[in-house]
Amino acid sequence: MPSRRTALSLFAGTTAALALGAPAAKARTARPFGRHGSPARRRDPRTLYVDPYGRGDHTDVQSAVDAATGTGRTLVIAPGVYRATVLVGAAREGLTLIGASGDARDTVLVYGNAAGTPKPDGSGTLGTSGSASVTVQAAGFTARDLTFANDWLRSDNPEYTGTQAVAIKVQGDRSAFYGCRFLGHQDTLYADSLALASSARHYYRDCYVEGDVDFVFGRASAVFDRCHFRTLTRTDLASSPYGFVFAPSTAGANPYGFLVLRSRITSTAPDAYYKLARPWVPSSDLTARPMLTVRDSHLGPGIDAVTPYATMSAGFPWQDQRFAEHRNTGPGARVTVPANRPQLTAAEARAHTPVRWLSEAEAR
Repeated sequence: MPSRRTALSLFAGTTAALALGAPAAKARTARPFGRHGSPARRRDPRTLYVDPYGRGDHTDVQSAVDAATGTGRTLVIAPGVYRATVLVGAAREGLTLIGASGDARDTVLVYGNAAGTPKPDGSGTLGTSGSASVTVQAAGFTARDLTFANDWLRSDNPEYTGTQAVAIKVQGDRSAFYGCRFLGHQDTLYADSLALASSARHYYRDCYVEGDVDFVFGRASAVFDRCHFRTLTRTDLASSPYGFVFAPSTAGANPYGFLVLRSRITSTAPDAYYKLARPWVPSSDLTARPMLTVRDSHLGPGIDAVTPYATMSAGFPWQDQRFAEHRNTGPGARVTVPANRPQLTAAEARAHTPVRWLSEAEAR
């Protein structure tokens, strides 16, 4: 299994309820950028500093992204809550965002749009993609020790039918996240690619993701390594299921969908109130064949062990997709109905590794 450094080398070697507040004491520390230097002692000319109190080059993240022209730039972001949408366009290739304190809880990028939020020009609603607090289109993007959040709530907007509220939409190839947190409810983490005809490889290491409905979803070839997934309780439903952890929409020609390994799933909801996954075959790609492997992970009692998978759309049963498990543990991993828990053999499992996902899967 790759280390953080190894994962980056694999990329380089191929094809070439939300607690959002940052502690005030840390936010106003005399050294807002920690060990990463400062505008007066810049660690290199390609580094910019962001601080909400004016001690950096910029006070907001978007203006810093806009100023980081060229490739291979770094933004060091001081502790604070940055309430605004952020777009990292494709021209910002190789951009790195670093939470200065080293604790993702201190530096929060958050907004509160939903799919049903009206567009400012009155032409309709934002839609799922438009709801994202942060959108990353650039290749080679890296984030460390940051929280990405969407704090829109169903309970505050009972009139909405479009309740998807994305914390981050990641589309760029060779995207990597280390020690980050992703907070939301429905559709928290959108692991996607730039177009139907392209694929994108993502690596998530030591990350925390929480939500309720399909809160890790998309068509990317994504590795989730040593991550913690947390399913949330719901007050708007009286019975199970409350939701689904994963909803991949892998292209039919792509052998690499979501790979979850050495991870754990916990829950604040009653036992067996969540499904592990359901396949998403979007109307824009009816040839999709969603792919998910969960291996060497601990599935807590919140996962329904008897029927862990469900079908999202008629005509695309989960049994026809590419779902598999290997050597999982915990109450939610018990194999009580073998037909409902497809298992990899040891030989098959040798092909379901980060090396395959990150180094052998070429961007199409």
